[in-house]
Amino acid sequence: MNRVLIIDDEKDICESIKMILEYEGYEVEFATSGTSGLAKLDQLIDLVLLDIQMPDINGFEVLTKAKEQFPHLNIIMISAFSSLQNAINATKLGAFDFLEKPIDRDKLVISVRNAIAQTNLFKENEEIRKTVLSQGEIIGSSKAIKNILDLIERISPNDTRVLITGENGTGKELVARAIHKKSLRKDKSLVEVNCAAIPNELIESELFGHEKGSFTGAINQRIGRFELADKGTLFLDEIGDMSLNAQAKVLRAIEDGIIQRVGGTKKIAVDVRIIAATNKNLLDEIEKNNFRYDLYHRLNVIPIHVPPLRERLDDIPLLVNYFIKDICEKYKKPPPFFSDSTIKLLQGLSWTGNVRELRNIVERIIIIANKKEILARDIEFLVPREKLSMSELISDSNSFQEFKDKSEKAFILKQLETNSWNISKTAEILDIQRSHLYNKMKKYGIEKGE
Repeated sequence: MNRVLIIDDEKDICESIKMILEYEGYEVEFATSGTSGLAKLDQLIDLVLLDIQMPDINGFEVLTKAKEQFPHLNIIMISAFSSLQNAINATKLGAFDFLEKPIDRDKLVISVRNAIAQTNLFKENEEIRKTVLSQGEIIGSSKAIKNILDLIERISPNDTRVLITGENGTGKELVARAIHKKSLRKDKSLVEVNCAAIPNELIESELFGHEKGSFTGAINQRIGRFELADKGTLFLDEIGDMSLNAQAKVLRAIEDGIIQRVGGTKKIAVDVRIIAATNKNLLDEIEKNNFRYDLYHRLNVIPIHVPPLRERLDDIPLLVNYFIKDICEKYKKPPPFFSDSTIKLLQGLSWTGNVRELRNIVERIIIIANKKEILARDIEFLVPREKLSMSELISDSNSFQEFKDKSEKAFILKQLETNSWNISKTAEILDIQRSHLYNKMKKYGIEKGE
């Protein structure tokens, strides 16, 4: 439950606001002086409602001292002496919002809700920094990875837009987080949006927010991801799946630095660095009229391509060791030793799921094999047969004839599995007689259920 602190010398007002906010589900306490209010501040306070005019110390002084102690604490100023200058001063000192007395209940609830939403988002991103960013490092010593790490160092301090491309599971999100972590915006929010996971009819509301009653189901005002990322970074993952209508609005937001909530008329200025990622070829999507050409060029200022794992097999030993440590810490298990033969076997697989798939298989091996030393023979049954690659066949063959036999066996087995072990159909596809196929199966010891 989020905690709110009210600092106001009028006890009646404190109790009135307390009653409203407790009804909304917040935990509320109050102080009737600036000095006692500062004494109540701690890491667990999520929001402060602060009066300006108080006898011992005025609200602007409290705001300044509170921000020195807790820079990310949201503070809403309240005052019966409403003036444009007071609002400007409060904003300059870091106030989240400014409300006039007598306080309108709806405005109070909306302002508090928005401030708390931003606070919760900051906390979530702090957790990401402590977990994902501290653990989810970009691991590798291959030339491709070194080039990416060097590029991150050079571009991060600038606010230039970045487009990250690569297959699923290559680690595009890690690149985005690394850029934010090394940027001048690192103390602000990194807000992530998976465009592929949000239905087209909801993507605009997710990005730009909506006003209460703007569509069926919009029972409350919603702050969008652009606003939540203000002064920080917005990571648009899988942007190739975004609808054309939403693309047009994103383009306008990039060009103007201004957004409008769905159903709203107010223009809201946002200062956001955009990092986008996709597993699609956006030039092909443009040809198919699925992606805007002008948005592509707005996003593709700095292109970064993350290579698939099969193009950086030399990184597998480093990745495996990293995953062993991470997984064993997670499950509180002693880390096993992966033999050279095991590493060689893993390097010989076809990693269609890339680094994410490698981590999953390492986790499977650690849990199921459950040995101090993992040998290749210990894990062969844990690796999907379809992942056996040409490189493994080559490395395990002592002669050209042995390589040909292994290749033929693998090909026949694949065709049998594809055709549900229908011998006649498989023989027809292979363009050989059924008897010939039976002889091949006998030669290679192929039986159903392998």
